Amino acid sequence: MKTLKILSLALCIAATGSAMAQSKAQGGIDAAMMRQITQQAATTSNAALSNAMASNSIDDLARNYRNNKVTDTHFSVETPKQSIHNQRSSGRCWMYSSFNVMRANFARRHNDTLQVEYSHDYLFFWDQLEKANLMLQGVIDCADKPLDDQRVQFFFHHPINDGGTFCGAADLAEKYGLVPVEVQPETYSAERTSRMSQLLSSKLREQGLELRKMVAAGKSGAAIKQRKTEMLAEIYRMLSLSLGEPIKSFTYAFKNKDGKTVTPARTYTPQEFYRETQGGPINGTFIMAMNDPRREYYKTYEVEWDRHTYDGHNWCYINLPMEDIAQMAIASLQDSTKLYSSYDVGKQLNRDNGYLSLDNFDYGTLFGTKFGMNKADRIATFDSGSTHAMTLTAVDLDANGKPIKWKVENSWGADSGHKGYIIMTNDWFNEYAFRLVVDKKYVPERILKASQQKPIMVMPEDPLFQEDW
Repeated sequence: MKTLKILSLALCIAATGSAMAQSKAQGGIDAAMMRQITQQAATTSNAALSNAMASNSIDDLARNYRNNKVTDTHFSVETPKQSIHNQRSSGRCWMYSSFNVMRANFARRHNDTLQVEYSHDYLFFWDQLEKANLMLQGVIDCADKPLDDQRVQFFFHHPINDGGTFCGAADLAEKYGLVPVEVQPETYSAERTSRMSQLLSSKLREQGLELRKMVAAGKSGAAIKQRKTEMLAEIYRMLSLSLGEPIKSFTYAFKNKDGKTVTPARTYTPQEFYRETQGGPINGTFIMAMNDPRREYYKTYEVEWDRHTYDGHNWCYINLPMEDIAQMAIASLQDSTKLYSSYDVGKQLNRDNGYLSLDNFDYGTLFGTKFGMNKADRIATFDSGSTHAMTLTAVDLDANGKPIKWKVENSWGADSGHKGYIIMTNDWFNEYAFRLVVDKKYVPERILKASQQKPIMVMPEDPLFQEDW
């Protein structure tokens, strides 16, 4: 009987192995398939084209030279220009765009007689410390789950980063205040974040594992909190050495756009300077709009764990058609108000002239194929998503009030693109624009009402819910 069972098991294993082998054979590239592949590929091959591609960049060969120069730089609606900044080798575009909006609003309230430039280094320090706490507390909250659980891996995979959203900038500024760039300028690590981020990530993973062990060992909540506090002190020290310890008070006098001092100097704390220059809390004054054609429009969504501070706001948005997003943007720009916005900026970007058009590069003709996915398909397959925040500053309207092209203030320096700006066609805008932060006074009542409904919770692993870099 025992022998019979063993024989039966062996036959079952053999049959299973045979089925698996057959399945692999059917899914692999066999000789017949290879012949068909090479025959079909040969029908579109071109020796001259192959030689050209062997010695040149794909973009140079696919470039549409009719779009090589931006000839029409007129915009019927344009907000006042301001200085162009450079995020350099960092992922802080979200902060640069947020500050662009904040400093523009300050200047507008003072009829452009006063100017302010905020310190990115200062708020970045608090951003990194808060993200460290968010990771460590997230690990504690999920300590009852196995290490390979999706949520646990979310924290350990990317313990800290320098990407973000306008919501995070609003939370951080409200909590820690703002300071002028003169009192806390950039450091090497602020402008080149990769090594610092790598070391912080390694330390946080080590600390996260220790906290999981403490929870598993039944340590008290007080003991775990005390140990987390000690861990954050290590992170604080690393940040202080890399970015400089945040300024606590300073003396400052406001200047006009010509750099002339026009107010008496006075002493501020960062929180006082925030209130002085912003006039009050930013949270509650705006909505975040998103265009995601995969999901139902006029519904609100909230992204779990997508925030900068543990006690802050998750990224919450209303999903809208591009037509609604464009109309809110136009209303804002017509009132001289810039907007935080984000895009998949790498698609069809002509870096030489700062021009975004759907036909800048003809990759399909070059390779003898078509790239036919729509916006929803590109998002669903991780082919496209929000990658970069920029400040929407201008729109050109036709005789019927419809947008022809848009202009954004970028954070890649004044020598990049079109004098630090990027110009995009409306067709490109519709395909690759994703987020827009709009002051509530420019939001139609029907959209404002829809934005107040209880949000549907979505997961941060979704292809679209990546932070702006």
